[in-house]
Amino acid sequence: MRILFVGDVVGRSGRTVVVERLPGLIRDWKLDFVAINGENAAGGFGITEAIYRELIDAGADAITGGNHSWDQKEALVFIERAPKLLRPINFPAGTPGHGAALCESKSGARVLLVNAMGRIFMDPLDDPFAAVERELAACALQRGADAIVIDFHGEATSEKQAMGQFCDGRASLVVGTHTHTPTADLRVLAGGTAFMSDVGMTGDYDSVIGMVKDEPLQRFTRRITSGRFEAASGEATLCGVAVETDPKTGLAVRVAPVRLGGGLEQAAPTFWA
Repeated sequence: MRILFVGDVVGRSGRTVVVERLPGLIRDWKLDFVAINGENAAGGFGITEAIYRELIDAGADAITGGNHSWDQKEALVFIERAPKLLRPINFPAGTPGHGAALCESKSGARVLLVNAMGRIFMDPLDDPFAAVERELAACALQRGADAIVIDFHGEATSEKQAMGQFCDGRASLVVGTHTHTPTADLRVLAGGTAFMSDVGMTGDYDSVIGMVKDEPLQRFTRRITSGRFEAASGEATLCGVAVETDPKTGLAVRVAPVRLGGGLEQAAPTFWA
């Protein structure tokens, strides 16, 4: 199976590069499943129903969230009628929506997508490891799912790496989101799980983690808040992870970074060329 996970889409420039690039990538790379983290898609803060539809129409099979999932208050309502939109599974009981979904890929395979959020330097949520364990036990590779993708939304690389090792041999891909900076540790772990501490953002990198530079610089240098953060609007880089899995085991056999457009060094999976 060919899987593409696209990192945190930030604002209009991030959405634009997804809409422009994703349909062609699905066609040219013969992708079976595409997941996108969309929690910053609405001006950098949350997601609206219109944007959810826009990303699905561009070819996403599912969209994950994070700590900004509810920044657009309408998400608390429309998530109940948006089966392809996830929020972190370890949010408190009674939170609208769901944190895992068994999705049908473009080729008809079963993909379990889990969205969990870390607790180091983040909100004090329920235990993400226990939540992920319940999903892996209920829908294991080769029995309940043909592939399993886990979006672990967190700040600390140690916690993200721990989640990767925790799931090694039981998931196809564990990928970190949230920090908006792609890491260089992409690899297949010893048990066959593809892992990357952070996939990076899909947005304008001539910025401070996707925001127009002036306000963050003002706050860092003068400790003064002079206005709102605004999503940078320059040319975006589409950042992602490409994974090919073994059809017999569901584990990763090949993995590669994806960086297309914008100012970062370009990268694409040569094994799908």
